Order: sequence, then structure tokens, then C-alpha cells
Amino acid sequence: MRIPTSYPMALLAALVTLTPIFVLITLASDASSFFDSHNLTILGNTLSLMGLTVLGSILIGVPLAFISAYVQLPFKKFWLVVFAAPLAIPSYIGAFTLYAAFGPGGEINNLLGFETPSMYGLTGAAIVMTLYTFPFVMMTTRSSLLSLDASMVNAARTLGMSMTQSVFKVILPRVINGIAAGSLLVALYTLSDFGTPAMMRLDTFTRVIYVEYNAFALSRAAMLSLQLMVIVGFLLMIESQIKTASERQGRSLILFPKKWQLGAMFATFAPILLLAIGLPLAVFTLWLVRDGFSSFDFSIAWHSTYASAIAAIVTVIVAIPVAHAALSGKVGKVMERVTYFGFGIPGIVMGTALVYGGLQLPFLYQTLGLLIIAYMLRFLPLAVGSVRTSTEHLDPSLVKSARVLGASPREAFTRITLPLTMRGIIAGGALVFLESMRELEATLLLGPTGFETLSTYLWRVYEAGYFGRAAIPGLLLVVISAGALAIMMSGEKRNQFEH
Repeated sequence: MRIPTSYPMALLAALVTLTPIFVLITLASDASSFFDSHNLTILGNTLSLMGLTVLGSILIGVPLAFISAYVQLPFKKFWLVVFAAPLAIPSYIGAFTLYAAFGPGGEINNLLGFETPSMYGLTGAAIVMTLYTFPFVMMTTRSSLLSLDASMVNAARTLGMSMTQSVFKVILPRVINGIAAGSLLVALYTLSDFGTPAMMRLDTFTRVIYVEYNAFALSRAAMLSLQLMVIVGFLLMIESQIKTASERQGRSLILFPKKWQLGAMFATFAPILLLAIGLPLAVFTLWLVRDGFSSFDFSIAWHSTYASAIAAIVTVIVAIPVAHAALSGKVGKVMERVTYFGFGIPGIVMGTALVYGGLQLPFLYQTLGLLIIAYMLRFLPLAVGSVRTSTEHLDPSLVKSARVLGASPREAFTRITLPLTMRGIIAGGALVFLESMRELEATLLLGPTGFETLSTYLWRVYEAGYFGRAAIPGLLLVVISAGALAIMMSGEKRNQFEH
């Protein structure tokens, strides 16, 4: 039996992805204890933040999914973009601006003259995380809603059910998997986030791992990392079991609200969207007007750009054989699934593992190369998924025809497969580039000495208390993240067109 040419590279990528886990196990073996009383506090804070964020995201995301899928709104496409827009703002930017705006002496207090409650601790962190993760629930639930046939709802209404009863008894049970899928994405995002709990002064796993790392307690940091990985692994296992129910698509449900109902919807969700989108933009604009451009070194933006560009190129090169291996057989699919571990490993955990790896390999320690490896391991699944999707839609008869006409496998790949899948390759590279620009945790731990990126500069400004200097990097990151959202939204539209 002939082994596909993509297998060796895919196997290497899978083994490299697992390396950080083995490093953490080695490091943690030197820890004095596996679990102590302080761990209970950390675990309680982490699970509480996760639970509150998931609950908040469901309470906001599910109603918005119904509105965007079924309600006939004026400028409907515009509102869909607005509802999804919080995804375009990294949560640590939201945490930074909410922390700066609220409380005694905050920007709201200074401008308007009245005091607002301070934003910190579990309450502040849960509010911030909910504001920037509810679109995950909205998007997965909306996708499930759009696949439903409205005839069952119409039948229920004919038999005397009210619209509210129909929602709870007919629609919700059929989209529960979509809600669960979005909730798991929210839970994973919350577990892996470092910036928000750190800025809100809440001791979760990610914040304490960073504190232990800075105290040179690598073995303790590794032990905490492994405990966090157990929770992440459990969630990933649940996620792999969730299958969204598919129905034969019929006519979509369309609801025509009255003016007072439109007003009630707007009054309910406008404050949420203003907090999530309007407040960060307003605070950054205020700081920009107050402090101007002179305090920002634009070479920092260049650092972010070229490090992310190199990461995107390297990741796409690795992703191509992994994606082709996944389409070549069961073994290839297993290797592809293994590479998804990297996306499940929080950035702070990846950074901790690779710092130790760098110490064992001095030529890598505190180099740009080690940071690129971290980006590649973290975001490889984004590129693999994009490349695989575009390759799946390729007509196999084209490659077979080329082979019949005498082309070698390499010629068939370079002249047929590669050009026809270039859109997916570019989209995957763009997503890796944009996510690398936003990455905070791994960059803090692995960036070369004196190498500042937009995200780490924001963190240093927060630590130093010079909030006004965050305006330009904050706005740049919002614009860059908006590009990532545009790619995701265009991908959704393309999928809807194809199906």
C-alpha cells in the first residue's frame, strides 16, 4: 500500500503539536504538590467566571439569534454585522476600557461628573467576557434556526399555540445543539483568556500561571497549566460529541414586528451593544484627542505586522500537507485532529511550555523563531480548516485527467490543486495573521527582549497606568480584528450560497 506523500509532514506537525504537553508533564514532575487549598480558590474563580459568562452569553445570544434569523428588520444585514461586531474587539481591550471608564476617577466620572460602580473582580470579568463572547452563541444558534422548516411552527400556531409557546416548545428543542455548540466555544474562550481576568484582578488559572512564571516558579506554573488543560480537554471532548441536527430545509419563518416591539428590542439590546462596541471606541477616541499621536512609536505596529506575516506564511505551509492528509484517509484525519490540540491550549500555557523548551535549546530562547512556532501551534487549525474546505470542493476528475495526460503527482499539485485552492489558502493565512496580531499571552512570555507588539504594548501601558497611550494601538487592533470578522462573515455568506 502506497503511503500518501502528505503523511510524513502531517505526522511531524502532529508530533510538534503534542510537544508542549510533554514539556508541561516533565516540568510539573518537579512541583512540590499537585493540588493545594489555594488551587480550590483558583478553580472556583475560573469555573465561576466560565459559568457566568456562558449563562450571560446564552441570555443575550439566543434572543439576538432569533431576531437576526426570523424578525423582518429594516437594514437587516447591517444589524447582523452590528450584532456580531463585538467579535472584532479582543476581550482584553474591552476589559481595559471598561476598567478605565468606570469607578471613582474613571473617564465617565471625569466627563459627566457622576460616579459609576468600579469594574473589577468576578462581576467585572463576567460582564466583559459576556459582552465579547455572546456572538459565538448567536452565530451557532442562528445557523441552526436558519436550517429549520417553519411548517412545524405554523402547524403549532394553527392548533392554538401562541408564538411564545411555539418558541419554547417547537423551536428551542430543535436548536439546543446549536446553543450548546456556541456555549462550549464561549467556555473555551473564557478558560483560555488571560487579559480580562488579569486586568480585572481576578485570580483564575491563566492569571496565576503568569504570576508564577514571573516568580520563576516554572514547575508550579506547569502544574497549574496541566490542571487547566484537563478542564479544556474535557470541554473539547464534549464539543466533539455535539452534532447539530440537520433537517430538510423548507420555508424560513418570517416575523413582522409592530413598531412598539421594534422599540422594545432596541431598548433592550442597545445598552449591551453600546457597552461592547461604543464604549471602547469612545474611550480610545477621547484618549487620542487628549494625547495625540506623538507618544506612540509606530515601529511597534511594524513588529506586530512582520511577526504575524511570517507566522501566517509558516502556518499555511504546514497546513497544506495536514489538510491533504486529512482528505487522504483515516490516519490522516487522526493526525489532523491532533493538530487541533494546539488551538485548545491557552496561549499562557503554550508560552509556559515553550519557555522551558527554549531554555533547553539556547539557540531558540528569546528569539522571534520561538514566538513564530507558538503562533503556528496555536493557530494551525484555522489554516488547516480553510485549506481543507477549499480542497474538498475541488473536482477530483481534474487531477485524474492531469495524471492520465502524463503529469507527475507534484506537477498535478502545483498546476491544478494549488491554484484552485489558493482562495482557501489565502483566507487561512489571513486568519492566522489577524489572530497573531491579537495574541497577548504567548507574546508576553516568548517575545524577544525589547520586542514590543501592539498587544504587549497595551499590556505595558495598563501596568504602568499611562492609559492615554493605549489609544493608537487599541484602535489599530480593533481595525485589524474587524478584518478578521469580515473574513469570517464572508465565509458564512459563501457557505450559505453554496448550500
